[in-house]
Amino acid sequence: MKRTKKKASAKSKQKSKAKPKRAPAKAARKPAPRPAAKPKSTVKAGAKPQAPLRPKTDLTGKSPSELIDLRILDVAGWRAETLSRMRTLIREAHPEVVEEWKWEVPVWSHDGIVCTGEVYQNVVKLTFAHGAGVPDPSNLFNSSLQGNTRRAIDIHEGESVDAEAFKALFKAAAARNSAAKSS
Repeated sequence: MKRTKKKASAKSKQKSKAKPKRAPAKAARKPAPRPAAKPKSTVKAGAKPQAPLRPKTDLTGKSPSELIDLRILDVAGWRAETLSRMRTLIREAHPEVVEEWKWEVPVWSHDGIVCTGEVYQNVVKLTFAHGAGVPDPSNLFNSSLQGNTRRAIDIHEGESVDAEAFKALFKAAAARNSAAKSS
């Protein structure tokens, strides 16, 4: 009996060593063109369309000031008015400030980033890069207070910021950047 088992296993090994037959290669077929899908509407019937938070235009070749202008036009409403007013106060506070466009948001710099102007659905946020190192006697900072570096001012609809206090805060932040750069 032992011999028959060995012979059976030898036969099965011979069968497993045989190469399987391959099917002949099929001619390459091109897929049939699909009909164009209809774009789906993202706005629900009867809902008010919201203002976009990011510019829709092609941004290539535009200066940072032009991009900030576009942002103000794109957001419209109270957010545009708020961002435009804060931009004016920044320019008045420090005429040598440089406007930049980084991370798809306006950035104001002098010897480094002083602050950014982000626009959200319910708030316009001015984030000071080194706000924790800047004196704020008027307590304008009302956001990002836990960190060791940044501080922010959140401006909601209907709120306003004291112009003179903001200018003083911006000047102090720019002076802090200049002092840090010179040391």
